[in-house]
Amino acid sequence: MDMTISPVVVSVAGVSKHFGAQSVLSDIHLTVQAGERVVVCGPSGSGKSTLARCISGLEGYGSGTVTVNGATVSPQMRHADLVRANIGMVFQHFNLFPHLTVLENCTLAQKWVRRRSKVEASRVALEYLGKVRLADKASAYPAQLSGGQQQRVAIARALCLNPSVMLFDEATSALDPEMVKEVLETMILLARDGMTMICITHEMGFARAVADKIVFMDGGRIVQEAPPDDFFGERADPRIRKFLSQVF
Repeated sequence: MDMTISPVVVSVAGVSKHFGAQSVLSDIHLTVQAGERVVVCGPSGSGKSTLARCISGLEGYGSGTVTVNGATVSPQMRHADLVRANIGMVFQHFNLFPHLTVLENCTLAQKWVRRRSKVEASRVALEYLGKVRLADKASAYPAQLSGGQQQRVAIARALCLNPSVMLFDEATSALDPEMVKEVLETMILLARDGMTMICITHEMGFARAVADKIVFMDGGRIVQEAPPDDFFGERADPRIRKFLSQVF
């Protein structure tokens, strides 16, 4: 039996955050190992996106620690660009530069953060555009693409920095239903390639098919952390069963 334990890529230890008197995150503990696929779900306002922003260093927190590859993550961290380069972040909205081509969108951060030459950055960009099946759109501008294609470009752009973990924050929620499938298929391919992933999503079919563990949040707390079979089983917390009845 293989007893090898994968290294921890992301560690969230005792993180709490308040907006005034309101508790948004309360004593959050979460570890994500290399190659692990974690789905975070829960009702609106449960703290999921705030947790994602804390992990990515875009938002501060009141207490606790967040580390990625052992480096502490916070808005005040030293060498912030290099730390964030290890966290591929894909948001609800694509945030592509409209005046740049697809290829230019995928090479800009590589040249600034990874200090790659134009030739090397272009080679890497075309490799990952190929992975998301958009190499033929390299010279197109974002306005010439569908929403699903733009989100796939955003995924390729994040992958170009060779991150240790990909963090998806409701990556399909801003898309029309017919475009959701193509983005989820891209995420499934990444999962099968062994990418470490944290996915905040309401797509429970995706969670059941891909996740190694599912984290359910409510009221700024983690209510349950379980493998899919247990999460979708009869012994799930009543709040989870209620949530599932609303999203299925």
